[in-house]
Amino acid sequence: MSDIQTFFRTCPLCEATCGLEVTVSITAKGREVTRIRGDRDDVFSHGFICPKGSTLKQLHDDPDRLRKPLVKRNGVHVEVEWAEAWDEVAGRLGEIIEQHGRESVATYLGNPGAHSLSAMLYNRSLLQGLGTRRRFSASTVDQMPKQVAAGYMFGTGVSVAVPDLDRTDFVLMLGANPYASNGSLCTAPDFPGRLEAMRARGGRLVVVDPRRSRTAEEADTWLPIRPGSDALFLMAIVHTLITEDLVNLDERIAGLVAGLDEIRAASANFAPEVVASATGIDASTTRALARDLVAAPTSVVYGRIGTTTTEFGTTASWLVDVVNVLTGNLDRPGGAMFTKPVLGGPTTRGKSGSGAGFRIGRGGGRTQVRGYPEVMGEYPVAALAEEITEAGEQRVRALVTVAGNPVLSTPHSDQLAKAFEQLDFMVSVDMYLNETTRHADVVLPPPSQLQREHYDVALYPFAIRNVANFSERVLPLDDGQPDEWEVLLKLALIAQGFGPDADPIAADDATIDSLVRHGVSDSGSPIHGRDPEEIIAALDASGRKGPARTIDYMLQTGPYGAAFGSNPGGASLDLLLANPHGVDYGALEPRLPDALRTKSGRIELAPPELLADVPRLRKAIDELSNRDLVLVGRRHLRSNNSWMHNIEVLVKGKARCTLHVHPEDASRFGVSDGGVARVTSRVGSVDAVVEVTEAIRPGVVSLPHGWGHGVPGTRLRVAAERAGVNSNVLTDHEAIDPLSGTSVLNGIPVTVAPIAGS
Repeated sequence: MSDIQTFFRTCPLCEATCGLEVTVSITAKGREVTRIRGDRDDVFSHGFICPKGSTLKQLHDDPDRLRKPLVKRNGVHVEVEWAEAWDEVAGRLGEIIEQHGRESVATYLGNPGAHSLSAMLYNRSLLQGLGTRRRFSASTVDQMPKQVAAGYMFGTGVSVAVPDLDRTDFVLMLGANPYASNGSLCTAPDFPGRLEAMRARGGRLVVVDPRRSRTAEEADTWLPIRPGSDALFLMAIVHTLITEDLVNLDERIAGLVAGLDEIRAASANFAPEVVASATGIDASTTRALARDLVAAPTSVVYGRIGTTTTEFGTTASWLVDVVNVLTGNLDRPGGAMFTKPVLGGPTTRGKSGSGAGFRIGRGGGRTQVRGYPEVMGEYPVAALAEEITEAGEQRVRALVTVAGNPVLSTPHSDQLAKAFEQLDFMVSVDMYLNETTRHADVVLPPPSQLQREHYDVALYPFAIRNVANFSERVLPLDDGQPDEWEVLLKLALIAQGFGPDADPIAADDATIDSLVRHGVSDSGSPIHGRDPEEIIAALDASGRKGPARTIDYMLQTGPYGAAFGSNPGGASLDLLLANPHGVDYGALEPRLPDALRTKSGRIELAPPELLADVPRLRKAIDELSNRDLVLVGRRHLRSNNSWMHNIEVLVKGKARCTLHVHPEDASRFGVSDGGVARVTSRVGSVDAVVEVTEAIRPGVVSLPHGWGHGVPGTRLRVAAERAGVNSNVLTDHEAIDPLSGTSVLNGIPVTVAPIAGS
């Protein structure tokens, strides 16, 4: 006999934030998940689910998932109890900090952390506890250019305008493939369905991509652009809008726009005819597209990772919003709009309509070897290896990683793996012994996703509706297993010198106390002037600790918050728990000028830092026109970077880690479908199985991101059986976008040659 219990939670595996209905059987032997399907009553996803969401059970049950800490003894990882692991961390990390200072330690925060409530709330405590400025993350192989461009234009790095998909009439999409990955910096469950609904109501989708991706196949128009030339293409659209007198500023924000004359001058030398040889898109097509964007009742330009991971990633990201402004589609329904997240954020706090603005290189922070400046509190991950191996006495000696696999996901992977071998100490918070954590001296595993509470702190600020949803844990923690937030806080306390017996709960109490006291002293807070002890008592009355208590505070003090009784019925954790399918606070609404945090209080259409990059862009036309062969990445619906390749149901079937080659190039290089070819860049070579396809433009080849498993010292049985090759062996650590420090992962010059006898 068993009891059946149903849980509703948000999927934590990608940016779509789909609602799940999880059925659990409760017997004398314990709890077991028996079914996962889409939550049809979820206020945001309405039952939509992709293949990844249904595999949370397999992820939890995976025998390779770590249940206890690992410590490396004589070169081999052995399982230990938590007390022994903490002793090891306290002794060795403490010794390095004492002897060489806090700047001898570096951190790397991986992509899965953006989908973890504990990581989003407590990584900051860890970074503060370590006290080092040598911070690296997956952001500089992903979205950083978009955040930098948004920062300069609108005032903060999270002031990213998202496409209002449900109300638009025309989407121009560059470098994104939502049929494979849903949205990115655009949280939208069932992104494909929303595009199809747009087309069903008479709208139009134009996809600009060197590959005929699954999204491009569904589009009204596919424009196979040359990789790396997106900024040129967008600048040609700007040129057309200006020279053909098509600029159509929304009268509501026209007075807020600064820099129109500078944009006019900057675009003067980028006529569509001038850039066509570099973009591969003929001038008449570019001009017609510019006219169509203005003629549509509403339109929006959306660009993602295919545009950000190029040598002009920030410039392209900037020009996306320049076009949205010039066509009259910024901050209006059906265009690109700013969210008002339920937890609040930099655009809801502080003085409305202006702020400190955005800059990089704060505090004079730069890397030791090449002098790369700080960007949003971190350095380019492409510089991590050389900071370990080439910085002399100032080198990185210890590394802390959280939920990341940079050996597969960041540039010049072989170089980085060799650098990790030179570290004096490394500790990783991770569920797996993977290609990165195999180098760690200590691995501290968090509980599985089904054993954690969840709220999408990082993703709802980019959602196409203002929604909120809290997920309780589905399965209990294992005996002796600390929660993820406790692991992160204890690691922070040990780094501060409090020893292996430090109490994370006491630290969490101190954090809440600090948050409340800051809130009551902030004139812009809804609890300004209140008695802090009253607020703390109200929070503690629930008995909650950790993320749940912090989320309750953030909800109550956010723009929709209950404010601890001042706004009855407002947002709180109790409200979300009473509404397990989520609470929808409505479609996005115009937010300018209130959302601006620039010093001027205006939309900075032509920031000097971005204008300064225009001559480099103009100079690149000839070089881009003459490139012979370049490599780009790709994604698949059942793949999420590297870390879900150990789930059989997601990797079974036809091999996906193949080299896509156009038939013309296959003939030119003498490679054949099913054969093996050697792909070589400036920094490395890999041998990959060839897949000849017309779904890619000539002069471009493609390898998917996140493969290259089967490395000795890892424990990923399923992944090792379908190892694939690591495309980042080919990416060049010296090739970065200088404005954001983001690595060039698309448009890498390569050669391709057949392997004899393959």
